[in-house]
Amino acid sequence: MGNRLPFNTLHVIIKSMPILILWASFAQGQPHRSDASLNRESDTKAAVALRTRRELFVDLYLIDSMEGGRLILHPPVDKGPVLRFNQPAWEEKHCTYVTVLQSDKGYQLYYRAGLGSATDRGFQVTAYAESDDGVRWRKPDLGLFEVQGSKHNNVILTNARGDFAVHNFSPFIDSRPGVDPSQRYKALGGIKGGLYAFASADGLHWKRMADTPVFRDGVFDSQNVSFWSEAEQAYLCYFRTWTEGGFKGFRTVSRARSPDFLHWQGEGRIDFGNTPMEHLYINQTAPYPRAPHIYLGTAARLVTGREVLTASQAEALSLDPKYRDETRREASDVVLLSSRGGTKMERTFLSSLVRPGIGYENWVSRSNFPALNLVSTGPDEMSMYVVQRYAQEDVHLRRYTFRTDGLASVQAGHEGGYVLTKPITFSGNRLQVNYSTSAAGSLRVELADLQGRPIPGFSASDCIEMVGNELARTVRWAAGDALDAWKEKPVRLRFLLKDADLFSFQFNTLSE
Repeated sequence: MGNRLPFNTLHVIIKSMPILILWASFAQGQPHRSDASLNRESDTKAAVALRTRRELFVDLYLIDSMEGGRLILHPPVDKGPVLRFNQPAWEEKHCTYVTVLQSDKGYQLYYRAGLGSATDRGFQVTAYAESDDGVRWRKPDLGLFEVQGSKHNNVILTNARGDFAVHNFSPFIDSRPGVDPSQRYKALGGIKGGLYAFASADGLHWKRMADTPVFRDGVFDSQNVSFWSEAEQAYLCYFRTWTEGGFKGFRTVSRARSPDFLHWQGEGRIDFGNTPMEHLYINQTAPYPRAPHIYLGTAARLVTGREVLTASQAEALSLDPKYRDETRREASDVVLLSSRGGTKMERTFLSSLVRPGIGYENWVSRSNFPALNLVSTGPDEMSMYVVQRYAQEDVHLRRYTFRTDGLASVQAGHEGGYVLTKPITFSGNRLQVNYSTSAAGSLRVELADLQGRPIPGFSASDCIEMVGNELARTVRWAAGDALDAWKEKPVRLRFLLKDADLFSFQFNTLSE
């Protein structure tokens, strides 16, 4: 053998060369421009102003180029059933269209209940549940409405007016500055004639804001969601429409806007870019709580014409005979949508975020419908909720968890890779990252000029290697972690990853 390296050793060196070469080349750098050049007015205007916003890797918005890296989805962890819809007097097989809110009251949950086929829209009500931790839920005895001869129930609205606002009633907590406390909670609901506006001080006692629908230009046969947008300074509604009008073509999403929640202007159908058209049954769009300028939709995708269940399996599940063939020839799952405002939404990931579970009972049409909103249920955990086993005796709400900010990430394998951002400016003085590496992996961050050349003192070789799994790690270089000298100046970030995931980053204002 002489001085020749063993094959395995040589293989490891060769496999490691790409990331070593990347770091070495970035560390060497090139002559870079002066501070005055970096801060030219035209450069600053062209840069994305992050200020101190948190940024997620759910889209390509900030990414200029990648080598060896990719954006990936992170499927959640199934935590099992948390709420069963089993009250015989006012719940049955067709409970769905769930909204979950997190407030100073804890966790509040709203859902459509009632008896009879959902399609026939028989007796329907809006019901309520609550929780202190988002895990253990209870249905309080509210005594607000009489149902089947008793007020011992958790019903907050009935269909007394016959307009079926309860069919898809979906509330939110109004975060608009200066909002009237008596209207802290708002909601839209309705099919017949359009969407009606509601308001409440406590989320339990609701009043109509107007006697007639506030918006009529849609189909609305789904959960239509609304919220106050801090980023756009308006109330927004993402609602059901069809691609060819009426009930033809594909179920899709449109958007409307309002200054006061009473006067709405339609903005047209959502543009999903160059992606295949699919039935999006409910869109479940809301501002992401830790980055409200980014709207995330955990949407229900309905795939028609797929005979997953046999006729005998559908019969065994006691599905409604009138709709048995339809419900066994459709399947649904959860996909991720994202938007930064306007009528454009990204489908960065076409694959499923939540797949149907094992067992044919999980493949009935309109099962796996997600609740509106992701909520924090721990210091390092977010929860989403999904209605499963729809149209069956065992219909229930199930909880799934992600790490905080962890729906998606930019990831590189053992060979290593990097992501270079577009030009940005920031107003914080420290950079924090939410990341995870393997025992052999690492993350380094480099500050670069507009040409992508490392800024001396902030190159990859100057960066203190980060190994671990943390939600808020402050990036440090050999000279320290302070970035005050680069505030409001256009720069780029280069993230160098080796067997690692980067979920989010943020420029914070931190003390020494």
